[in-house]
Amino acid sequence: MRKKKKPEEMYALGQHISMSAHKARRVIDQIRGRSYEETLMILELMPYRACYSIFKLVYSAAANASYNMGSNETNLIISKAEVNEGTTVKKLKPRARGRSYPIKRPTCHITIGVTDISLEDEDELKGAYLKYEYKDKYRNIDYLTSLKKPRWTNTYTDMKNENVYSSGGVWDKK
Repeated sequence: MRKKKKPEEMYALGQHISMSAHKARRVIDQIRGRSYEETLMILELMPYRACYSIFKLVYSAAANASYNMGSNETNLIISKAEVNEGTTVKKLKPRARGRSYPIKRPTCHITIGVTDISLEDEDELKGAYLKYEYKDKYRNIDYLTSLKKPRWTNTYTDMKNENVYSSGGVWDKK
């Protein structure tokens, strides 16, 4: 008898949400790769209208993960968050002298995927932290390069030989 493998990622999909995909992306980019609890705090405090729809989807994805995978919500991380354009609803608004003006209302499809990080191999993560070479696959951060000093710390911008005010001519006039 074969043992069933638990799914690695759980999704929540919201389709035909009446907002522009561009406006939803500016919120989605802030939560991608963060923990579940941190994501809920961010979405509650951001002042955008898209936050409410995304909040409901994150909450739904976490409920799916706790029900289907049996995972704890404190171990969840937002592993996938994407926004695609949906259909555009086209209407006509009446204008003066019997004319009409087209109105386009964009929609979008939002997909939120959560992953339980307690199911990953813990020995692999411990070894990676010891080497300082751990690359976070959810947020696209390489921790080895983030520990390096910035390249502009060793540049010298002193003006020892050049005195701006004693150039002669221009500043000496009364």
